[in-house]
Amino acid sequence: RSQSDGKTMSSKASSWDIPAPLKLVVAVGGIFASFSYFALLQEDLFKKQYGGERFKSTFFMMVAERGVNALVAFVFLLIFGGSGLKVPVGIISVSGATQMLAMASSNEALRYVSYPTQVLGKSCKMVPVMLFGILIGGKFSEYGLSDYLQVSQMYSLHYPQILSCDVSGAGGDFGVVVFNFGAPVKHGKGGQSDSAYGLALIAFSLALDGATGGIQDRVKTGIKKMNEEESKKEGGKKKDPKLSPFESMLYTNLSGAIVALVFCFATDQVSAGLAFCQRSEEFVKALLAFSLCSALGQCFIYYTIAEFSPLLLATVTTTRKIFSTLVSVFRDPSNSLNEMQWIGCGLVFAGIIGEQIASFAGGGKKKAH
Repeated sequence: RSQSDGKTMSSKASSWDIPAPLKLVVAVGGIFASFSYFALLQEDLFKKQYGGERFKSTFFMMVAERGVNALVAFVFLLIFGGSGLKVPVGIISVSGATQMLAMASSNEALRYVSYPTQVLGKSCKMVPVMLFGILIGGKFSEYGLSDYLQVSQMYSLHYPQILSCDVSGAGGDFGVVVFNFGAPVKHGKGGQSDSAYGLALIAFSLALDGATGGIQDRVKTGIKKMNEEESKKEGGKKKDPKLSPFESMLYTNLSGAIVALVFCFATDQVSAGLAFCQRSEEFVKALLAFSLCSALGQCFIYYTIAEFSPLLLATVTTTRKIFSTLVSVFRDPSNSLNEMQWIGCGLVFAGIIGEQIASFAGGGKKKAH
């Protein structure tokens, strides 16, 4: 694909001449609508009974979700064009695989923990992101003293079920601990109470999130190295070459779908998943809607980053998580929270919102997660 093709998307987008306020409504509304419905479907797919039984083939679902994402990205790539850059397919495929496994692990956790527990646990990523950023991305010098003190504080709490914290700050860290100490923990699989196995799955998912962050740093480095010659030919104008949004979406989701399919065959989930689909048309519709919401949500995320800023994206996604958590609590009596859990929940989201305010006050210099 030629370099001129890479300009197609931006030129077409600019030719639409959409007013900025309308762009904001489209971006925020799109993310909120697609991922709010996505969250409801995600919970139902693993907790609702279809024809008297629950769906258990997690990797089968990941094949469908990642496959639809890749298909949508491919269609938009045909419409808008790509960057024309050389792509480090190997490392970007590894990134796609770890992303898929992280989501598969958190989805599987929904069979053993409540949705609020899963959301709050997945809101806490700083330790794995920092650790793998240092080990894989070589970012030791990029973290400040406050970042290391925050992580040290988290480990000093000696609470092994939650292995990380997000940009939410100390309030968020302490909130996760309060929330989980307030929850009745069941040391086994299944049941309405959060099980130790489910919490371990969330911890594993967080570790994979951290690995993905470090690998993505290497993807950026790989793209830069592979396209140095083209940058020199253009007089150094392309100092920081980047793939188009739909190229990134295609490669990461396609590789994730392929790895999920391998796991699907290895765990005999292909036949089990297809059999379940044959028994329940309602489940098939829910799975398709879930996959389409995921794909549309990713498109709106890329659109928001392109038109506005990662800070706005973080604010919108944080608000959406709060909304989805509250909806889950009030729509399903089994997800009801006790007083200590409400306090922990409030501390987590107050910490995250506080970080957004701090980032905004600092000119958005801090990276939003």
